[in-house]
Amino acid sequence: MHRFISFLVVLLVVGAPAQAQQASPDGSDAAAVETRRPIPYPIQPRPLFQQAVENGTRTLDGTPGEAYWTNYARYDLSARISPSDAMLHGSGTITFINRSPDSLRTLALHLRQNIHAEGMERTRRAEVTGGMTIEKLGFNGTDMVELQTRRDLRRKGMGYVVDATRMRVILPEAVVPGDSVTLSTEWSFRIPGEDNFRMGQDGDVFYLAYWYPHLAVYDDVDGWVAELYQGDGEFYMGYADYDLSVTVPEGWLVGATGTLQNPETVLSEQTASRLEKAAQTGDIVNVVTEDDRGAGTATATSDNEDGTLTWTFRADRVRDVAFGTSASYVWDAASASTGEGSAMIHALYRPGTSQWDRSAEFSQFSVEHLSDMLMPYPYPQMTAVEGIIGGGMEFPMITLIGGNRNTPESLFGVTYHEISHMWVPMIVGTNEKRHAWLDEGTTTFNENEGASEFFETDNWAPSENWFYRFAGTAQEAPSFRHADLYPPDGPERVYASYAKPGTMLHALRGVLGNEIFFRAYREYVERWAYKHPSPYDFFNTFEDVADRELDWFWRGAFFEKWSMDHAIAEVDVSGDEPVVVVEDRDNLIMPVIVEATYADGDTVTRRSDVTPWMNGQRKTTITLPAGDLQRVELDPDAYFPDVDRTNNDWTK
Repeated sequence: MHRFISFLVVLLVVGAPAQAQQASPDGSDAAAVETRRPIPYPIQPRPLFQQAVENGTRTLDGTPGEAYWTNYARYDLSARISPSDAMLHGSGTITFINRSPDSLRTLALHLRQNIHAEGMERTRRAEVTGGMTIEKLGFNGTDMVELQTRRDLRRKGMGYVVDATRMRVILPEAVVPGDSVTLSTEWSFRIPGEDNFRMGQDGDVFYLAYWYPHLAVYDDVDGWVAELYQGDGEFYMGYADYDLSVTVPEGWLVGATGTLQNPETVLSEQTASRLEKAAQTGDIVNVVTEDDRGAGTATATSDNEDGTLTWTFRADRVRDVAFGTSASYVWDAASASTGEGSAMIHALYRPGTSQWDRSAEFSQFSVEHLSDMLMPYPYPQMTAVEGIIGGGMEFPMITLIGGNRNTPESLFGVTYHEISHMWVPMIVGTNEKRHAWLDEGTTTFNENEGASEFFETDNWAPSENWFYRFAGTAQEAPSFRHADLYPPDGPERVYASYAKPGTMLHALRGVLGNEIFFRAYREYVERWAYKHPSPYDFFNTFEDVADRELDWFWRGAFFEKWSMDHAIAEVDVSGDEPVVVVEDRDNLIMPVIVEATYADGDTVTRRSDVTPWMNGQRKTTITLPAGDLQRVELDPDAYFPDVDRTNNDWTK
């Protein structure tokens, strides 16, 4: 996808199936009809992406342009949790740093907790709690008012407008390039119950996410990107430094984004000593056991009249901050090697929760394996917190994972998957809402790689890969679709965002070879760490590293819902050199890999590129070396998503 294809060319190619021979006017030439197939047309980047290339912030080889920029922010946040009435009271300051070339008088923020307000537009069910109440918003010591009309803005000169899960702040004057502005704010909301998604409480465990006013992303392609939060579509977030204070009752343990800054004031001497020991070893240390829970043994004893302790955390260069807390938790910890140092591993869970005594082990392996496969984990710690949701949800340096697991494979899979998100979208800041496949697909690919190594299995085997449950069915959907636009009640979004793109990346490895694939994958992560890549940057990086045009692959894998079915149509052993005829019986274009086995035990592998299929052919021939051919198999390592493998073998 190195070049832009003119709109005229695209129009000429779209929907124009190729033919190996010309059909007769009356349609009687059945053979010609059978040879027709759709030809993948080139990828056309969005006009705004093309404009970014012209502006010098993006390039056609997948590297950020010389003029590339991202904005930045600083947050100083405090949260007080009241378990008795499930309330959160928050306060803090938000500093926006304008690194863009534009002067900005308006700031866009997310109030995602408002998905729980009455009358919100949602793609999934959510408890109605009233949403977030903004009690104060100030600028330079002056309280800002909520604007109801344009007249209010003319009279006040500044203020804010709440629109569902978004807030627009109009400043008295623009923030010029290189300058910054600080807002002060106070807010509160009732924490939703456990029958929700991504955060909430069950009276015992409280997990807080999307709990503060959060700056939207202003990027070099679209400007402000502040779409409604409706439930299914996830998030697009900018980078910031955070100082966080969490006030909870004594005896309650807290895990959060960032590094604990005041262990001496919130931990008991025993807990602090065990935690220090865990930092020095790769072995799992039981920092707080079931018998240790409570004030004086797990935590320090409060000197405050209300019996609370305030935990403080610091996190740099992250896109969000979340935390979990409970008086029922036990705490395991260890150290993980990242290849460039070490990171602490923490697991907080209720005792007796099935498989969770291995959570720290699984987390440690995940950090180490991903550090080796992609890039060294850059953060000082990683925490897994148990409770309240059915699956898992990622946040910088911390993940929330629901409940009991029937098997080690179940907890391992969700743990590895959520920790993999520390790389994408936490480090590589994709827009999950518009392109869920770009973070969930890469993460699904990583998860299968990690599980295969940890359990010494092949998670790519068709019998193990749930991609094949929906491939070619009516429930299959294209991956390149906005996450809020899939049917709300079916499997289409999950399939198109997770299983399908993960499997397509495995197929891309089959196209490029293992060495080139991982070189391109690592290059993409390195180029776009702490930046905001689009799918076109992903495509261009792989093409740049592989030095190959791959539009045919991107189109079939991510934009369409085509299936693949290669079949051995014929094997001719009558001549000196055996000839294999391979037929392409569906529309997803992939190369052909043939493995031949001879009577003396020798094997020979031959490949055919996609040229025959791109020329509209339905069959291609592969000539093998002379010998007593015994067996032929297509794609023996199952790289390609062939939906019918019963026709992939021939035996003499």
